[in-house]
Parts: sequence; structure tokens; C-alpha cells
Amino acid sequence: MRRSFKGVTFFCLLTTSCFIFNASVQAEEPAKIVFISGKPSHGRMKHEHRAGNMILADALDRSGLDVETVLVPLLGYPEDPSVFENAATVVIFCTGHQGHVLNPHLPEFDALMKSGVGVVMIHWATEAEKGEPGQKFLEWMGGFCDLDWSVNPHWTPHFTDFPEHPVANGLKPFQVDDEWYYHMRFVDDMKGVTPILADLPPPNTLRRPDGPRSGNPAVRRAVAAGEKQVVAWAYERPFGGRGFGFTGAHNHVSWLDENFRKVVLNGILWTAHVEVPEGGCPSPVVSDVQIQANLDPVVHKQKVSK
Repeated sequence: MRRSFKGVTFFCLLTTSCFIFNASVQAEEPAKIVFISGKPSHGRMKHEHRAGNMILADALDRSGLDVETVLVPLLGYPEDPSVFENAATVVIFCTGHQGHVLNPHLPEFDALMKSGVGVVMIHWATEAEKGEPGQKFLEWMGGFCDLDWSVNPHWTPHFTDFPEHPVANGLKPFQVDDEWYYHMRFVDDMKGVTPILADLPPPNTLRRPDGPRSGNPAVRRAVAAGEKQVVAWAYERPFGGRGFGFTGAHNHVSWLDENFRKVVLNGILWTAHVEVPEGGCPSPVVSDVQIQANLDPVVHKQKVSK
């Protein structure tokens, strides 16, 4: 729920008792979840960064769990870094690669990650540039979408098997037609990575000629060999902290699916070190009216090579 403060009358007679009381209150603070939304990049109902984050935040607010959601009011990286104070995790839904909101802020965000704060990256936000950004994404969430290695086709995976992991709590078999990136670049030997959603893509997902996001020899070999491709994963960092990557959510209507929402909400809770309920994070039904609310202005002039 959103944080609210109630007046408490308390008379401290001893300095030590005041300290104990304040420490107790601080320990009971809800887990703070910060949402960063990128600027518009696509047309209507595609890459609805702000509206998608608002659906997730609303579900968490209504979950009854001990969380506090904070939506950064301006699109892009927060101008006021104090928004990150006492954050348990940061959810990022934005344009990726050269347009990623984190590119100009890698050192300060890395310090945040090193302090144990969690991170969740959704759809294009999982795509990093090669070099330092990609290396940091590996450190923060164990994997990323890598040009000339990963691909971005639209397809309908059938998710039927889930691991014994809190992020998979309450999930039931489901399928959603979306732009699911796959063949992600992961840390060596997948150490610390737990695949949450995976399926074998059909051959038609590689019908396009080879290109930065369309295909390459390595991904063609993997699919031909019958290797299931991971599209959502949880990561335990060796230095502390957790990350969650989710490659769906190109289509805003995908949030209508309960399991689609649940796995992301579970990932947010898990990275915030909030116990995920056995049945998964409670998630109210999302209506068509809610899907149409809070949409970004239609992008007319910006051409996106994606």
C-alpha cells in the first residue's frame, strides 16, 4: 500500500527507550518499490512504460502486502536521487540499448546495486549496449538482451513447467502472444540464475534474415537443437541483492492476463526481499478500461529501429 502516516503520542522518558522505539518503527517500514518509466518509443498500446508500471503499482498497492510503491513522476531517470533512499527494489520499464535510462547513470546505479537494492527490468529495458552497460546488467540481473546474439520475434510461448522458486508461486500454465526476446546473454554457467519462464520457439520466429535483433548462427543452432529459451529469470547476486529480467510486455494488452501480471509482481516482491505468498502476489482483474487509461501520447515522428 502507499505509505500513510498516523499520529502517535509517545513520551520518551529515557534516551535509550526512544532509540529502541525508533529502531522498531524503522524496522517495520514497508518495502519501498521505485518505478522508473521511460519516454514513449512506439505507437499506441505498444511499450506503454508508464501505464504498465501504473498497473503493476496499483496491484501492489491493493495486495495487502507490506509494500510502498513510488512512481517517479517524470519520464526517465529520477532528477532527485533521494527517491532511492531506503528503496528495496527498482522497477525499470523503458527504451533499451542506446536509449536506456541507465546509460548516463551507470556509476550511481551500480552503487545502489552494490548496496543490495534489487532490480527488475521489463521488455526493452533488458537490452543493453555491449561493453560496460552489458557487463553491469550481467552483474545486476545475471543476463541481458544482447544485439547480434538475442532476437526479438513476436510469438506465443506455452509456459507449462515452472521451477520451485518464489517467483513462480501461484503460476498456472498460460500463453500470451507478445514480443518475447530470447537467446539472452547470461552469466557463465548460468550461475545464480533460475529460469522462470521458458519454451522452445517455433522455427518461424527465425524466418527473418540475420540481423542485430532478427537472427544469427548461434541462435539458429540453439533452436534447431531443441533448446528451450528463457524469457524470464531470477538472479541471486554473489555480492548480495537480487535481479529479475522479463522480456515480454511489448503489447500493453498482455497485462490483461493474470499469470503474465503475477510473474512480474512476484519478481518485484522477491527482489525486494518481500515474502511471496504461496499463491503468488494477489492481482485484481485488469479491465479494458484500465488498459486504455494513462496511455502515452502517440509517437508520430520518432522512428524506432526495433
